[in-house]
Amino acid sequence: MSAGTAVGFYADFAAMAELRARAGRDRAGALGEAARELEALFLETLLKSMREATPGDPLLGGAGLRLYREVHDRQLARQLAARGSLGLARLIVRQLGGSGMEPSGTGGPAVPVAAARAPARAAPAPPTAGRGPDYADAREFVARLWPHARRAARALGVPPETLLAQAALETGWGRRVPRRSDGMSSHNLFGIKAGAGWRGPVAVVRTLEHGEEGLRAERARFRAYASPAEAFDDYVALVRTSPRYRAALAAGDAEGYLRALAAGGYATDPRYAEKVLAVLRGPRLAAALKAAGARPIA
Repeated sequence: MSAGTAVGFYADFAAMAELRARAGRDRAGALGEAARELEALFLETLLKSMREATPGDPLLGGAGLRLYREVHDRQLARQLAARGSLGLARLIVRQLGGSGMEPSGTGGPAVPVAAARAPARAAPAPPTAGRGPDYADAREFVARLWPHARRAARALGVPPETLLAQAALETGWGRRVPRRSDGMSSHNLFGIKAGAGWRGPVAVVRTLEHGEEGLRAERARFRAYASPAEAFDDYVALVRTSPRYRAALAAGDAEGYLRALAAGGYATDPRYAEKVLAVLRGPRLAAALKAAGARPIA
């Protein structure tokens, strides 16, 4: 599948069908969401044009790097559109018949312009409604998740730092947690996808996967949870109930656990275990654990 601009929202038939169905229930909200998608597409095209106008680096111009940049630019465009950086979505809403309305910026219903510009105390927005990362830095990430990691580690028989390192790799220390269509956090800390048997909410995002021909971009459905605690519980249930991870449960140490987990097919990255181990043994996690006053399970 091409990772170019053409493979965007407007070519994603599942997303279009979902938006069309929503339009029948909430026309104003669907109009606002469509306007944000158009603004994101414009920004993505702008970024692509800027990339093409910039001389390439002969040493760092491989297909893998180009794919990474395209995915990065697409994500950046969507973040800028969600914030209403250009104001283009508001203009589109007005032009398409949404006079007096403007996008909420979180995937929810459009709200009156007057209400959107009212003082924050009148209607405070949820702190995670698309307003930035779930965690400010590694220290906050560790401090908030340490109790959940300890509890899950007891159930799996591994050091809690192992689970924090895995979650840190999956989410970029909590700064890339997938978000649901309403802008709220999915709290998916372990990159667990929503298969056919999943009946809960989902977050649909673009991701890079490793295949036989190298990296490929795809639109994937990830499980969404009500809280980090629920995410850890689901992770424990997945590892303990899947026959693929029996060797991981029997490993008895962090490295053995991670290598067995990777061998069982937990991730498509062939260097997944090495990458988690690098985080686990790195200075960033050590400093965050020290700052949080975290102590390993005795």
